[in-house]
Amino acid sequence: MKKDKIIIQVSVSADIEKVWDYYTLPEHITKWNFASDDWQCPHASNDMRVGGKYLARMEAKDGSFGFDFEAVYDQIIVGERFSYTMPDGREVQVTFNDADGKTEVSISFDAETENPLEMQRAGWLAILNNFKKYTERN
Repeated sequence: MKKDKIIIQVSVSADIEKVWDYYTLPEHITKWNFASDDWQCPHASNDMRVGGKYLARMEAKDGSFGFDFEAVYDQIIVGERFSYTMPDGREVQVTFNDADGKTEVSISFDAETENPLEMQRAGWLAILNNFKKYTERN
């Protein structure tokens, strides 16, 4: 069965090296990897190599719900793009493009089947916008 693909993107006012680091280093991931202020990412690890594992704990600050987001890397071109596969087989591609001193970050991901497409798009975009705010602020 063909999976629906969702694409989101954002332009970050920072050079590509900083954007790459802030997106991939665990000490930064824990500062932005949540969709709203009532959520948090208390732990992240990132073995950024083909076959390496990405893991981020995402949970509500009140402790009412949480989950581990995990994936295994399929391809990495440092400073340019990477792809990974989640345990359920869904694939994600993330690209970084220099755009006159800003960096365009684009994410293409396979939708899951439990939630409406627009809800998934909005959730992932909220996290990506949180990343943009964090990166531009620091």
